[in-house]
Amino acid sequence: MKLPLPAARRTLSRHLLVWTLGAQLAVWAVMVAVGWSTSLRETRKFTDGHLVAVAQLWLGTASWNQGPVSAPLPVPREDVHEYAQDVAILVWDNGRLVTDSDQLAAGLDLATLPEKGLMTVVVRDADGEPHNWRAYFETYRGEGHERRVAALLDLKKRYVLASDIAEHLASPSLILLPLVALVMWWTIRRGLRPLDQLSDEMAALDGFAGQRLDTQHRFHEFSSTVTAINTMVDGLQAQAQRERQFASDVAHELRTPLTAITLQARAAQADPSPPRLARLEQEALRAGRILTQLLDLARAQRAGQQGAAHAGDAVQDTALGEMAARLISAHAQLAHESDHEMSLVREQGEVGVRVQPMLLELALRNLIENALRHTPPGTQVEVAVWRDDRGQGVSVSDDGQRAGVTAPAAQASSGLGLGLRLVERIAEELGARLERDSGVAPMTTRFSLRWPV
Repeated sequence: MKLPLPAARRTLSRHLLVWTLGAQLAVWAVMVAVGWSTSLRETRKFTDGHLVAVAQLWLGTASWNQGPVSAPLPVPREDVHEYAQDVAILVWDNGRLVTDSDQLAAGLDLATLPEKGLMTVVVRDADGEPHNWRAYFETYRGEGHERRVAALLDLKKRYVLASDIAEHLASPSLILLPLVALVMWWTIRRGLRPLDQLSDEMAALDGFAGQRLDTQHRFHEFSSTVTAINTMVDGLQAQAQRERQFASDVAHELRTPLTAITLQARAAQADPSPPRLARLEQEALRAGRILTQLLDLARAQRAGQQGAAHAGDAVQDTALGEMAARLISAHAQLAHESDHEMSLVREQGEVGVRVQPMLLELALRNLIENALRHTPPGTQVEVAVWRDDRGQGVSVSDDGQRAGVTAPAAQASSGLGLGLRLVERIAEELGARLERDSGVAPMTTRFSLRWPV
């Protein structure tokens, strides 16, 4: 049977690109329309001004053969255009100045003027102050006649004209800036809406209730993010399940001695015999040990978190052999009272791990106490520190019989469940794994904390 191919998902980059390009195209179309209209209007005004300037030129040069002209001809004010430039004209006929529209000849160094071409010249006014003018020179020779023409434009006035045109052209762009900003903001908001929707779904996600993010109908760029979130949710759900199981084990473990304490207390009221009082004391001590284990675990975890937050040295290199020897020495009296033999087997050279020492000590102490309390007298208890190809660790073995204990996660009814649950939780904190097997003969039970390679 041929499976259907999965539908291709859109990419967020393409989604944003389409919306951004669409917005830019719309803005560009508006700017082109406004720019085109402005260009036409300014071109018309400029060409009109040029026509007026050319008319003034012809009026000024109409008297070539009538003698020198020392002043510009009058032009009616109603004909002066906004872009009409004051062009100065100088005309020489056979070396004789016949036209000087703006009386500039006296301020020019005539010897340095070219016969033809564009250049910037310095013209001094009546007070001797220099001014820059843009000039164009043209010379005509023919039939024994020479005519030389110079057209000059004050650079200050040309700068004023350029500024005026630029202002007219820039004004529409400045007006469009808020529009462009608004359109781009709307485009980005519209393009990032899928990301906002994902954030809303994440905020409404209840990981402890078994909810997960839907992986269908997602953008391609969201795949890794959604997968990571779902992986985190799965981890939280697994952690919550372990917490619920642990709480159930603690409740079951406490319920047994508390129920026994209640029954023995009622019986002791009717018959306060020494056996009944001893039984009552034994159950009370059992409940106390359970509470002590829980308090030790909470204290060790809190100390580790505070140390990591404040000192940064809660995790440190710890020698397994030294810690095992110290705990064996601390339990020597208990082993003697319960008629157990304890021994320590160590590797050549020190075996060390980088962990929180308080948590490691709590886990190893629980394994040793379980071996001493839940095996018959005469049992041999061996603590071994080892290293092999698969990793390194520490183990507690015994050659006694532990009825009903089948695995580290055994139920609390066995009497070992809570202690092993504690060790399992501590092993997770330490980055280790709690393992159970039969050990090496003559041992029958072995619990190991293994740190993989």
